[in-house]
Amino acid sequence: MGWFRRGPRRDDGDAPRDPEFSYFSEREAALFRGRVRATFAELGLEVTVYADHVTDNAGRRFGLGNLAAVCHQDPRGTRVWPRLIDRHVRLVVRALEGPSALDTLPPEQIRAQLYPRVVSGDGIDPGTFGYARSVAPGLYEVLALDLPESVMTLTDEALERLGDPARLRARALDNLRGLPVEGHETVKDADGMSFEVILGDSFYTASRVLDLDAVVRRVTGRPLTDDGALVAMPFRHQLAFHPIRDTTIVPALGAMASFAASGYEDTPGAISPYVFWWRAGTLTQLSEHGEDDGQLRIVVGDEFQALLERLIVRGPDQGR
Repeated sequence: MGWFRRGPRRDDGDAPRDPEFSYFSEREAALFRGRVRATFAELGLEVTVYADHVTDNAGRRFGLGNLAAVCHQDPRGTRVWPRLIDRHVRLVVRALEGPSALDTLPPEQIRAQLYPRVVSGDGIDPGTFGYARSVAPGLYEVLALDLPESVMTLTDEALERLGDPARLRARALDNLRGLPVEGHETVKDADGMSFEVILGDSFYTASRVLDLDAVVRRVTGRPLTDDGALVAMPFRHQLAFHPIRDTTIVPALGAMASFAASGYEDTPGAISPYVFWWRAGTLTQLSEHGEDDGQLRIVVGDEFQALLERLIVRGPDQGR
């Protein structure tokens, strides 16, 4: 799985773009939405198609963002879109119309398959996910039930049936800690900049920021210091980090900001385009897009500025 992801070339870039999914041309977007509607119809569901979702006659809403990104990212182009859309829609409909896993699985099996997920707040309805814990600006931790064909994000109503949310979260974190590290890459350049990336097919790879101490120790063989680390979670299958020990934090910060912004674009399961300062479990945002020009920039507060000054004074050798 590459870390700088780019969509395949299809229609030329100067073709009129779709307002909602700008990586699609208007023609590609019409093809995509038309196939989505046809696939639902083949399964006996007539849906109304909107820019980023469809709704059926029962008022159920099906988002299209992740599916659109999956189609866009597939290098084989539009010829495989019908197959990708068919598989996705069938899974969604089967999950909705079949018995709920919460009704069919034994309680202990449910607890064994619980995991925490860090997700963007764009998909979180406060009225449905009141228990969701804020972990950073625009990011939340929710609980998910891992199933063979899907991931069920648990609502307030679902948690009421399962027990105490605090105990469920503790069990979910234990399950997260038990996952293997599927892949690890070191990103570096000739000038000495470097940071680490763990990646894999697991939907919970980026969520391992919730157990960062243990992940860093497992990957690097060294614990974090009290200064913490830089972290980025562009999408669900990647977590990048740079332990803060010396002035190498400066080039790493810029590189990770670009990495996060690039990895976030047009990917299924997108989480955040920004880099954060992790310290004792708290995340502080360090990059942003300017409101006026949309340009990516680094923005640090007084505490992080004081950290940088302290590292500079201490020198490059004392943090090793």
